[in-house]
Amino acid sequence: MEIAQDVFYMQAAIAEAKKAGDAGEVPIGAVIVLDGKIIARAHNLRETEQSSIAHAEVLAIHDACKQLGTWRLEGAELFVTLEPCPMCAGAIMLSRIKRVVYGAADPKGGCAGTFMNLLQDDRFNHQSEVVAGVLDVECGSLLSQFFRELRERKKQEKHQRNLGE
Repeated sequence: MEIAQDVFYMQAAIAEAKKAGDAGEVPIGAVIVLDGKIIARAHNLRETEQSSIAHAEVLAIHDACKQLGTWRLEGAELFVTLEPCPMCAGAIMLSRIKRVVYGAADPKGGCAGTFMNLLQDDRFNHQSEVVAGVLDVECGSLLSQFFRELRERKKQEKHQRNLGE
């Protein structure tokens, strides 16, 4: 049963990631679930807001805290399309999220078990359960396609500039 629910909520995170991609942002999305209900949704807004901390997870955590009127998200689950970075893992720990489910692994900066595992380090006062790889192919494909299109656009822009010289 939990696997079907994880897929359902990851699909909601993927919908958020697609919103980010449509806005020219890196397509990463997140949702926070409490008691079987989505209480917060967010997607990357770094370019839009010109803010290095406008990651999907941080924005979703901020919204969930406002919704609940507390900084403690005990019992909440976070679903995110890409493995959390160090900053997001820190926000997850500090907000005391119980469970983190992510799609695609991030070998260069993932802090939920791939590069390092901040979320389950018992030197901290809070650890989260981590579930990796839910709809990982779909989540990874969104990112791969985005960066492939970005490289192609840059290549075409360079070509256009060279023609104008």
